[in-house]
Amino acid sequence: MMNKAIGNSRHALVAVGANLPYGGQNARVTCEQAVAALQVVPGLRVLAVSHWYETAPMPPSGQPPYVNGVVLCDTELDPFELLAALQTIETSCGRVRSVPNAARTLDLDLIACGDECLQTPDLVLPHPRAHERAFVLQPLHDVCPTWVHPRLGYGMADMLAAVQGQEIQRAGE
Repeated sequence: MMNKAIGNSRHALVAVGANLPYGGQNARVTCEQAVAALQVVPGLRVLAVSHWYETAPMPPSGQPPYVNGVVLCDTELDPFELLAALQTIETSCGRVRSVPNAARTLDLDLIACGDECLQTPDLVLPHPRAHERAFVLQPLHDVCPTWVHPRLGYGMADMLAAVQGQEIQRAGE
């Protein structure tokens, strides 16, 4: 199970997504660069990266399709420090925060940090909609098939069954 803390560190799940080009490169390249940026964050170690998936925007909006994946990390950072690091990477890749669910050059969401359940104005853990989205759950399953939602107690099989029918396909490798 992913949820356990190990010594002074814990596992974290980070969703990676983009649907707009940035700096002349396509969304997938931006996502891959975000993973490379995660690998050099002090106190964070990338353990696994999912396959990349192409998905329809959620909620449906007429935007271009997204490229999505999930990264499993080991971290010594507290959730707020990790969130700050993710937002710094987003900004460095041209992320502009406008309206909710807007198209974006990069989106890094902290899905879970160990078993932590947290609800503040700046951060909710686990991510409040992760269990409703195939674009999070399918790649999460790639890196952590035994993950159990810490707040709801649902395992991957139940959560994936609940999102069947949402458009998602594995991107060409």
